[in-house]
Amino acid sequence: MTETVAVIQNAERKYSPLQRWLLAGYIQEMEGPHEKEGTHKTHPWWQVMCLTGVDYFSTLGYQPGIAALAAGALSPLATLVLVALTLFGALPVFRWIARESPHGEGTIAVLAQQLSAWKGKLLVLILLGFLATDFIITITLSAADAAVHIVENPFLHNYVKGYEVFITLALISFLAIVFLKGFKEAIGIAVVLVIVYLALNAVVIGRGIMDVASHPDYFANWLQAIQSGSWAQAIPSDDGKPSMFSTWRNTDNLWLVVAASLILFPKLALGLSGFETGVAVMPLVQGDASDTPQHPRARIRNTRYLLTAAALIMSCFLISSSFVTTLAIPAPEFVEGGKANGRALAFLAYQYFGNAFGTLYDISTILILWFAGASAMAGLLNVVPRYLPRYGMAPEWTRATRPLVLVFTVIAFAVTIIFKANVDAQGGAYATGVLVLMTSGAFGVMLSAKRLMHARIAQGRQAMIAFGVIFAIFAYTTIVNIIERPDGIKIATFFIVSIVTFSLVSRLVRTTELRTDKIELDDAAQLFIREAMEHGELRIIANNPDRGDADEYRRQSGEARLHHMIPPTEPLLFLEIYVKDASDFSGVTRVSGVEVEGYRILRVEGVAIPNAIAALLLHLRDRTGKRPHAYFSWTEGNPFLFLIKYILLGQGDVAPVTHEVLRVAEPDPMKRPAIHVGF
Repeated sequence: MTETVAVIQNAERKYSPLQRWLLAGYIQEMEGPHEKEGTHKTHPWWQVMCLTGVDYFSTLGYQPGIAALAAGALSPLATLVLVALTLFGALPVFRWIARESPHGEGTIAVLAQQLSAWKGKLLVLILLGFLATDFIITITLSAADAAVHIVENPFLHNYVKGYEVFITLALISFLAIVFLKGFKEAIGIAVVLVIVYLALNAVVIGRGIMDVASHPDYFANWLQAIQSGSWAQAIPSDDGKPSMFSTWRNTDNLWLVVAASLILFPKLALGLSGFETGVAVMPLVQGDASDTPQHPRARIRNTRYLLTAAALIMSCFLISSSFVTTLAIPAPEFVEGGKANGRALAFLAYQYFGNAFGTLYDISTILILWFAGASAMAGLLNVVPRYLPRYGMAPEWTRATRPLVLVFTVIAFAVTIIFKANVDAQGGAYATGVLVLMTSGAFGVMLSAKRLMHARIAQGRQAMIAFGVIFAIFAYTTIVNIIERPDGIKIATFFIVSIVTFSLVSRLVRTTELRTDKIELDDAAQLFIREAMEHGELRIIANNPDRGDADEYRRQSGEARLHHMIPPTEPLLFLEIYVKDASDFSGVTRVSGVEVEGYRILRVEGVAIPNAIAALLLHLRDRTGKRPHAYFSWTEGNPFLFLIKYILLGQGDVAPVTHEVLRVAEPDPMKRPAIHVGF
């Protein structure tokens, strides 16, 4: 019977009161995006949709104003293009991702599955950079727009005007305090907020449609702007100068209007923000009794309901809000300093229903925007511990909630101050994070469909072509957004460089840990060890396998006995380590016993040769009560190259690194397995 033993990685240590407070709730996950399965109870899909909705639907607080500012009179047409991409591009992609990643890993896992070893790890780090951009900007942009609603409230305007940055920082600080204290029961709060918020928006938009219907001149003026081509002069570039459209001729041509809408719609990409969150919350979606961990079919089906319902609801609100705000609000009100800047629907709420209803709308918007930041913070707190510590690319304290909350809060403060809490300025950065994740998801799904095609599964070829087209559209949208609004790629690059640098340094610092979760020995390995102990000391020769025949083992045992004066009556065991994937930081160390013409060999699968040897030697010491003796031959070569080989390939100068891993794991030299080098 195979023996399995868990490995204790770190010795028990004492913590100061501050450290104990910071590390409280170690590895505790928030109810929100990217949480592990089974951490919290599941809910009906429509309730979980509300949790994704605090991020997705809350963009109505600023999306219509940003769309009108970016596309002018073409905003409704560009929004139609965005909605088409939502329903026929993003929705099919993420419905596929829900099937490929039913446990909440999302885009990162689907694309990482297509690549192995270090390529896959590097890809994950890059995507984490864009995901961090998405979530951090969600926190700062939502808080900034909430601050705009506070400042523009007629009851508060005279008291808080000019304090937008301070109010934004205060909202982020309150968010941090809530998470430092402990954040629970997200679903129940989200359901109430989303239902109230969508109801208020429906009332405002419905009244707006009635207003447009009762004023035929609104539609006539808008249609005149389209037909006359005057829309081209009214669209500014991001630097405030006349846009490229001002130089176009025959702008009254319908095809040029369509072309302009296709060029402009990437600026509206904030309206695509909810899909990644939609698959990230899958562990919270209720399935049925027929679900298994490997095949949760009901959960996948219900998540697809969630994604489809959210996309349809948001599409209706996007089209109607863009149409109403563009036609009913004078264009000057959308620019910076205007009353509709960053709050177009709130502007209409006050205009149609007065200060009391407008204040109620503001309160609802502020709450859902703040909660969108809470959802983003929960996503960060769940996704970072899922990847970086597991890869050995972050200290173990990053599994704790409170230190991460402080780190992310400081970053959010810096982003807010850099952008001066400006909603329009952060829109490009937010869109970049969203679009890169969308593009990555489409690419991963295309590769997944290609795999089905190679497996000769029906519809694989059609799916690959369709998702290839979707990928090309998202790639175009992303590139256009980056060119016109480079702030997002700058922030994402900062996050990527920081994450990669921090990860490599952390991996280097932690490289002398045992890096073994547990050890499994098969029956033959247990027999070899037991019989070797019956004859005295446990002596093990670390062998770099070559041909694996009897001559190799005869030569190695002869040299070891000669150089270390081992009596011929003492039995020897050979130890050979096979590294399957050196990019993994830790894993299960599997030990198999093999006999070759009387020579007994322990063949081990591990993530790094020195660490696997050290972990096995410590296990043998604890199992037998005696110090094992391990014998190594000298290696020759450049020490720096050995270091690189060890970090990247898990090999290198094995003997000294094994000794160092043992020294770190066992401070007492008298209890430490003995290392001998000399042949």
